[in-house]
Amino acid sequence: QVQLVESGGGLVQAGGSLRLSCAASGGSSSNYVMGWFRQAPGKEREFVAAINWSGGKTVAGDSVKGRFTISRDYAKNTVYLQMNSLKPEDTAFYHCAGTYGTRLYSEAVEYLYWGRGTQVTVSS
Repeated sequence: QVQLVESGGGLVQAGGSLRLSCAASGGSSSNYVMGWFRQAPGKEREFVAAINWSGGKTVAGDSVKGRFTISRDYAKNTVYLQMNSLKPEDTAFYHCAGTYGTRLYSEAVEYLYWGRGTQVTVSS
């Protein structure tokens, strides 16, 4: 059973940066895909970014392109979400998720494993 634990959330001023971490345990595979999603109060869950574990290919959602970067560290079994130029509208609860597959999924339904999440709050 794969377990995912997020960390790194917090309160930051607009224009600032945060780095979220997602530590994975319990399994790995060459065709493993990990993603980040977020959900703000009263809004639907939104895809943020995804990465292919073996090849390192990435994709990001339109609202965060050019500001957020997803990466992974093999040795630490950890995926990161570097968030720069943060805006108040980035305020949300951020979850990491994992699944097996051959493409970079942006649909939450494709992911099998989910972390509990971490809160990111951006003040104006």
